[in-house]
Amino acid sequence: MGNRVEVPRHAFLTGASSGIGRALALELAKAGTEMHIAARRGDALDALAAEIESLGGMARAHPLDVSNVDGTRDLLRRLDNDLGGGLDLVIANAGIAQGRWAGKLRWKDCEPTIDVNVRGAVATLVAVLDRMVKRKRGHIVGVSSIAGYRGLPKNAVYSASKAFLSTFLEGLRVDLQGTGVSVTDVQPGFVRSELTEGGDHYMPLIMEADRAARIIAKGIRRKSGVVAFPWPIVTAARSSQLLPNAIYDRAVKAIR
Repeated sequence: MGNRVEVPRHAFLTGASSGIGRALALELAKAGTEMHIAARRGDALDALAAEIESLGGMARAHPLDVSNVDGTRDLLRRLDNDLGGGLDLVIANAGIAQGRWAGKLRWKDCEPTIDVNVRGAVATLVAVLDRMVKRKRGHIVGVSSIAGYRGLPKNAVYSASKAFLSTFLEGLRVDLQGTGVSVTDVQPGFVRSELTEGGDHYMPLIMEADRAARIIAKGIRRKSGVVAFPWPIVTAARSSQLLPNAIYDRAVKAIR
């Protein structure tokens, strides 16, 4: 007989109202995990919780703006107290993208992305990390992006925020070896969602959210350190890191 895959009992997921988050909530609930779903739009959360329960799963909706880092921390720690055995899985998926040409960037253009993609993600990931370490079990997952491999035109802030998250997760992963707490960095390519709707740039091999969710769920079950997809885009993006700046700059300018 093969090794039995342990299904997390209680999971907390941000950015659950649409896109990857919504699809991942459905995918994990299908496997038997009780989902605690969070996002800013309460009506969309309630609809998702109802859908999960109609399919035989368990879900609770928690309206939340992760840029409120104190509120995020308080919610997670309260849930961890209330749930029998605490949270087994915490997924920082909430993210925003606001593309703008660098010559017109102002701080007010940068701040929302940093607040959600950096401050909100870190607040989510570390909120109950100390408790997971004490329990000697748990899994934290951050959804970064292939866009974090190198700076992209009109996306300097977004690319930097995702590069930060990937490096942060890598640091956590190496620190937490042997503690019983797993760390996974999810690095998707283009996935159809509200972030990609109306985009005016080239989006090769764009993937449907439900397919992306299946890939991510499989990586979570395996406790993979990195889940990056689709492989042709991952290969190209990783290879681009080896290019001299002059060649990379010309190549990106040609396709943007």
